[in-house]
Amino acid sequence: MPGVRIENMDELRHRIGQEIAVSDWMSVTQDRIDRFADATDDHQWIHVDEGRAAASPFGGTIAHGFLLLSLIPHLASEALTFPPIGVSLNYGLNRVRFTGPVRAGKRVRARFELLALDDIPGGVQLTWRVTIELEGSAKPACVAETVSRRYLE
Repeated sequence: MPGVRIENMDELRHRIGQEIAVSDWMSVTQDRIDRFADATDDHQWIHVDEGRAAASPFGGTIAHGFLLLSLIPHLASEALTFPPIGVSLNYGLNRVRFTGPVRAGKRVRARFELLALDDIPGGVQLTWRVTIELEGSAKPACVAETVSRRYLE
């Protein structure tokens, strides 16, 4: 699915409270989970010990919650295309909930709903509700309210 092209910020101002875009599906492989564990030194067995995790209530290893959060910029770049600017920065999170486990090998995608667009000196601040869906599940894996800033050149 091609991403939604945003021509200018005024276009978005009229869409506050609406879903703007949905990313493509992305596989959360055991290799990705293992590499995230190595990068963060979070080797908790439920993420990396396939044998032990198979006997858990999850029936196998699951992705780190913070791995899901770290996928949001990539999923956003697939779903949304903005005009060139000076710089775009992650400003933070207002609220995050990990609402369902993501087993290794499953696919996720993100839905982006614009909650706010505020002018700031030199640019704009965007607040999004990002819902990370788990393929085949009615319950999302994660719901996060993200805040980013886009500065003009």
